[in-house]
Amino acid sequence: MLNYSMYNNVLDGKNILITGGTGSLGNDILKELVNYSPNKVIVLSRDENKQFHMKNLWGKYPYIDFVLGDIRDAHRMMEVTKEIDIIIHAAALKHIPPSEREPMEFIKTNVLGAKNVIDAAIHNKVPVVIEVGTDKAVKPVNAYGMTKALQEKLMLSTKSNGTRFVGVRYGNVIGSRGSVVPFFKEKIEKGEPLTITVPTMTRFLLKLPDAVDLIFYAIKNGGGGELFVKKMPAANIVDLAKAMAYAMTGKEDYPIEFIGIRPGEKIHELLVSEDEMHRAVETDNHYIIHDFGKKKSNLITKNITEYGSHNTEQLDREQIISLLKESGWL
Repeated sequence: MLNYSMYNNVLDGKNILITGGTGSLGNDILKELVNYSPNKVIVLSRDENKQFHMKNLWGKYPYIDFVLGDIRDAHRMMEVTKEIDIIIHAAALKHIPPSEREPMEFIKTNVLGAKNVIDAAIHNKVPVVIEVGTDKAVKPVNAYGMTKALQEKLMLSTKSNGTRFVGVRYGNVIGSRGSVVPFFKEKIEKGEPLTITVPTMTRFLLKLPDAVDLIFYAIKNGGGGELFVKKMPAANIVDLAKAMAYAMTGKEDYPIEFIGIRPGEKIHELLVSEDEMHRAVETDNHYIIHDFGKKKSNLITKNITEYGSHNTEQLDREQIISLLKESGWL
């Protein structure tokens, strides 16, 4: 549970819409929101099966409502954003291989869908919209990252007297859709070799509650146009695989196969580019990236050119195992 006193003044009594809310992030947002006193929480997605299961799980909370809809549908977005105080925009197509094969589908959801959210928020005078971003938008090398970079640009460049558009960006969230941790776990349970692209690959490791904390932090502190990045540890992908295999089987030599990098895949995750570092403010726990021309007195002075999974805190085996246990994956 997050610190209630930190966010109760921005969440209590509010009407909150979560787009793409039936995913792993949406579930964890609900886990935290039920500790507050929102007036209404609307979970929007186009997946009726997940809606059904989540309604069974969260139906005891009368203020949580589950609504079918697609952010590609501009009219539907106009309907569901009426009387909303906060939009957490998490809806997206996310898998990299399909984005390389069918990029237009990703454009329809991640870019044009985001524009529908923007237009609806402005029309219905929604006070704040939080855009949930990804490291893939930094120096994008795949269609998914390119569409998310455009989504960031659309959201954070929008100026509106009635609506604050604020972004968050983070890397690999443990256990989320597309995360390597469930993939490794399934392989180990079946006794199959762990497949890894290249041995030098690194990935951020963020717990889902920390991802939710970043969203709430941005709701509270964002004035409009900023992008919030939470500092987080990372691990070499081989160390992660070996740590999981050791924790689950006790084997030091669990088989690993290197299969080569996939189209559109990065060796390291980046959360703040060198260009953005010139516009960033550093706090103890965050980087806050400002729009062009908004100079701040406490800009970055550290001798790093960019913030990525290769130059942040690197976890050893014991720390990886501890983190995975905390997250319920071991």
